[in-house]
Amino acid sequence: MTVEHLQDEQIAPVDQADTSDSSVPAKRTLKRVRPREFKPSDVLILFISALSSYSIVWILFDQLTLLNGALGFVVIWIPLFLFMYWVVNRQLFTRQVAIDRVIGSIVTLGAGLMMLPLVMLTIFVVQKGLPQMSWHVLTSTQEGVVYTGAGKHNIGGVGHAIVGTLEQVALAALFGIPAAVLTAVFINEVGGRFTKSVRVIVTAMSGTPAIVAGVFIYSIWVTKFSYSGFAGALALAVILLPTVTRGTEEVLKVVHNDLREASMALAAPEWRTVWSVVLPTARSGLLTSILLGVAVSIGETAPLIMTIFGNQVMNLNVFKGPQMALSLLSYKQIKLPIQSQIDLGYTAALVLFVMVFVVFIAARLLSNGLGRRKGSSSRRSVLSFVRWTPGSSLAPAQPPVGIDIEQTEYEIEEGT
Repeated sequence: MTVEHLQDEQIAPVDQADTSDSSVPAKRTLKRVRPREFKPSDVLILFISALSSYSIVWILFDQLTLLNGALGFVVIWIPLFLFMYWVVNRQLFTRQVAIDRVIGSIVTLGAGLMMLPLVMLTIFVVQKGLPQMSWHVLTSTQEGVVYTGAGKHNIGGVGHAIVGTLEQVALAALFGIPAAVLTAVFINEVGGRFTKSVRVIVTAMSGTPAIVAGVFIYSIWVTKFSYSGFAGALALAVILLPTVTRGTEEVLKVVHNDLREASMALAAPEWRTVWSVVLPTARSGLLTSILLGVAVSIGETAPLIMTIFGNQVMNLNVFKGPQMALSLLSYKQIKLPIQSQIDLGYTAALVLFVMVFVVFIAARLLSNGLGRRKGSSSRRSVLSFVRWTPGSSLAPAQPPVGIDIEQTEYEIEEGT
């Protein structure tokens, strides 16, 4: 008797079972348990459990006792909801399904609590900065603006701060990203005597306060030359460097060693293996680590106080004269006593928030686009460097006459 026949007999319904012998127990149909299956009826159970637990806590918390406060209400409501949700699922389904759904609810609540500060921050910045948002604010500067208590519309603009932020972050990325990627490649791919020392330095730099980077650039650049956007870019590059380095190092560790060994077996030099195999394989994570470093540097304020000083006019020359940035403008304006100046600070914060959000979305879209390339191009990037390597003993020779290379490769792939 085959396994299929045994399985068919095990799941046979009761009416088809042989009941001639009363001593043989009736066979039951085996029902497959799917804990992750979530039907509309399960959504209704979740909603009723949440509503019931909320009602019980409301009665006990507000009506029968003198307790008050939103935090205490939530602290009591969540455990009661989880308990009731487990009891209901235990009565309707199996123990496995009940535990799985309670754990899923805990994870979902944890994710929601983690997202709550970001959502509240977004709502706060949008409410404060959106009423003053206009094309005039985005393109004008603070030059010649006289602030008064009743000057609701005469608040100036943030155009000079937008230009300064773009120039400073672009220069910081130009200086910091190549150095960070090369450092990560040295730590993870090349190695050597100084690997541990470099890793310790990078780790120490990642924990250094941002104001220290500003003081460092102030002492070696600003004291000898002057305040400028270039000095601010140097300070931002110092902050960007350890973040991108550590992120890139972790991404390169994910690349499997089989790819490196295959590249070395094809007589490729080490730098060619890193350039054509390791970095293209890790391009999605590499782009994410670069994005994280840019996002960290674009919102820094402390080092810019010591390096760019800030001004109220447009300064396109990043190498000469004080310059403004969105983070520094928001920091200065919110501290001022006039409401119109405070409103301009919130508008600058909103513009900075939107800028970081747009950069993040663009980077994710680019990362997904790079990850969806055809596998043929990736395979070619791994194998094509053998033909490039000079003097390689594995360089393919000219095929004999009458042999079709494409047909031969197809037969090899098909196993014929």
